[in-house]
Amino acid sequence: MSVMDKLKQMLKGHEDQAGKGVDKAGDFVDEKSQGKYSGQVDSAQDKLKQQFGSDQDQDRPPQS
Repeated sequence: MSVMDKLKQMLKGHEDQAGKGVDKAGDFVDEKSQGKYSGQVDSAQDKLKQQFGSDQDQDRPPQS
């Protein structure tokens, strides 16, 4: 079992909290790097949220 599988299993049912943690970590990296890598951080946040199943981002319009 991979590390990502273990994380998914541990976070099952807590996807919203995982998404908030990913956002908080990304904000921390943006702050420390003074926004230098904000594009890469945003991309990584999106991919992690998809992996954890918390990709319902409030900033995005609903897709039809």
